[in-house]
Amino acid sequence: MPVRNANAEWKGKLQDGRGIMKLGSGAFKGEYSFKTRFEDKPGTNPEELIAAAHAGCFSMALSLFLEKAGYTAESIKTDAKVHIEQVGEGFKITRIDLTTEGQVPGIDAAGFEEQAQTAKEECPVSQALAGTEITLQAKLVT
Repeated sequence: MPVRNANAEWKGKLQDGRGIMKLGSGAFKGEYSFKTRFEDKPGTNPEELIAAAHAGCFSMALSLFLEKAGYTAESIKTDAKVHIEQVGEGFKITRIDLTTEGQVPGIDAAGFEEQAQTAKEECPVSQALAGTEITLQAKLVT
């Protein structure tokens, strides 16, 4: 199996420094700073990249489990919200909220919810983040 990589470089102090994160594939390169991470300034941050990874992984996992159950998804759209909060002297990712909508012919809402819960538990990114609370809202759309 392939090994994926990314890198980051930080220059300066925490609050007035800045950095660049790059995906090893070259598909993404983004600037980040204290203000893009803890305020709403333009740029990216590690939590946003975790959210993208989790949404992508979960969507693929849900497709797999639907397929194993005999269904083919026309569309799966997942949003991931990563919450970072100050805890004591530092910061911690405290929760990730997944919200997914799927267009899946032939399945009922209960079956879709069941497959979504399985995907949440089995998705490799969910497993990597197992120390964090992960919530899920799953909706079947027609």
